[in-house]
Amino acid sequence: MSRYRPPSQPAAPYITPQGRDRLMNELRHLSDTQRPEVTKALAEAAAEGDRSENAEYIYRKKQLREIDRRIRYLVKRLEVVKAVDKKPADQSRIFFGAWVELEDLDAGGIEVYRLVGADEIDIDRGWISVDSPMAKALLKKQEGDEVIVSRPKGETCFEVSRVSYDPF
Repeated sequence: MSRYRPPSQPAAPYITPQGRDRLMNELRHLSDTQRPEVTKALAEAAAEGDRSENAEYIYRKKQLREIDRRIRYLVKRLEVVKAVDKKPADQSRIFFGAWVELEDLDAGGIEVYRLVGADEIDIDRGWISVDSPMAKALLKKQEGDEVIVSRPKGETCFEVSRVSYDPF
């Protein structure tokens, strides 16, 4: 017997201007460069004869479907997202686009995060989704506030050391 799970909330439709540009460049590259190359290779593979056992043809068809799927996603996503290029009036508080420096009060150490849209997540750079539990705990906090975040290893207590809307 399966459990009913309500649909998940859609990701926040916010993105940084740089993130929007990156998505637009990816869409342009896929539709102007990669798709024509794969279509040409597919036509060449189809010309080789029997398609049922033609591995190159099967591979190129799959590749073309994946490119088309990504193009459809990017077109729909770019229609929905809103680029946030203005800094908030109250820059002492944490909102979308903020760079946040946190001091781990339990284990010591400093962690730096940036709150970005779901399409821009990059853990290696410290860019986390504004929809993530960590970001939700940080929203509207300011320097000096303590934040308790639930993580897989347990709850962690942080102090907000620094908030900026420019990289540091």
